[in-house]
Amino acid sequence: MNRGVIVDTGPLVAFLDRSELHHAWACEQLRQYPPPLISSEPVLTEAMYLLRRFPLAQEKLLEMIARRSLLLQFRLQDEIEAVRRIVAKYRDVPMSLADASLVCLAETHGLPVCTLDSDFIVYRKHRQTPLLLVIPEDVLS
Repeated sequence: MNRGVIVDTGPLVAFLDRSELHHAWACEQLRQYPPPLISSEPVLTEAMYLLRRFPLAQEKLLEMIARRSLLLQFRLQDEIEAVRRIVAKYRDVPMSLADASLVCLAETHGLPVCTLDSDFIVYRKHRQTPLLLVIPEDVLS
């Protein structure tokens, strides 16, 4: 079994919404990692918005946090300089706060990032090291 994973918005939404294209993939991938999954409040904000028409899925997401099977381990106030550095580096991508928070978490925890976002292929830890990614093959092509 793997030791942990950082989760982006896409896999969280796909995990909770059976109608999502990558639902089966997200379920299979996230079950390979022991709880807790790690994410951030910017990711939670995006996920809650994308699930706005699915109140049961939103409740399930909040329950994951309440049960501590999903930990929000990013605090912008504490990581502001790292975020500024990361956002400046990827100004041409452009990068969301959620993405920057996950790059920070990857730098801090050294864990792979589970994502559906091909931008993560470009992102680097500590300015040079590629992120370890859990990403579907169809996103890579």
